[in-house]
Amino acid sequence: MTARPRALVTNDDGIDAPGLRALAGAAQELGLDVVVAAPAVQSSGSSASIIAGLEERDRIALRRHPLDGLDDVPAYAVGAAPGLIALIAAYGAFGDPPDVVLSGVNHGANVGRAILHSGTVGAALTAGINKSRGLAVSLDVGLAVEYHLEAPAAEPHWATAAELAARVVPALLDQPPGTVLNLNVPDREPGELGELRPAPLAAFGIVQTTMTEQTDEHIRLSVAGLADPPAPGTDADLLAGGHAVVTALRSVCEIDSPVLDAVAGAAATARE
Repeated sequence: MTARPRALVTNDDGIDAPGLRALAGAAQELGLDVVVAAPAVQSSGSSASIIAGLEERDRIALRRHPLDGLDDVPAYAVGAAPGLIALIAAYGAFGDPPDVVLSGVNHGANVGRAILHSGTVGAALTAGINKSRGLAVSLDVGLAVEYHLEAPAAEPHWATAAELAARVVPALLDQPPGTVLNLNVPDREPGELGELRPAPLAAFGIVQTTMTEQTDEHIRLSVAGLADPPAPGTDADLLAGGHAVVTALRSVCEIDSPVLDAVAGAAATARE
């Protein structure tokens, strides 16, 4: 690791999101060589999509977009989802490839297996398969409220999440490329946080999407909170209880499964 590790800061809430500025500022104060590149428009739910803007499929729109309070940090508004931004960063789109991709601070928790759909997490996972490290950072602005454990804050505590992320980054940089962490932080003052707890993923997440109407011309979806509290000890459960939680994620990889032998056997039989 070099004396000044290089960090790409991105998000899925868009270039003007306050959580992005908080995370970039914390990374700069940590002494990292920071570049910011974030979607020009809101890109939540984009997972690790590498689809660029609709206007020109073979080109990605890019423009400088200075951030308030971070005048010496190069920042770009990009016509792409965060997964694609992390991908092109690995190819040197914003200078030397980053040693770590910091994604967030997201407006809302990213917990449970539903993080598959998160653009915040998608950027971190994309970094992990491209010889970098990834840290997805999210601020819970609704989970504890959803389960009636506390009242909503008047203004999200972006700095709380960004400062905790900055404490996690040095340990992450000591890990080999490919390491990806998912950090969720309660929406509280730093002194009101519970301890940072490693946690497994909840079975799903904090909300569920269902189909509420289907016609020959359209399908209507709705999003609602889950009826039951999360399983004890999971990331969603501990976060709702006031603890910051961190989960190590494995990116896309192959597995060994008995179905492979069954498929190979069926294919051999079909050739006979």
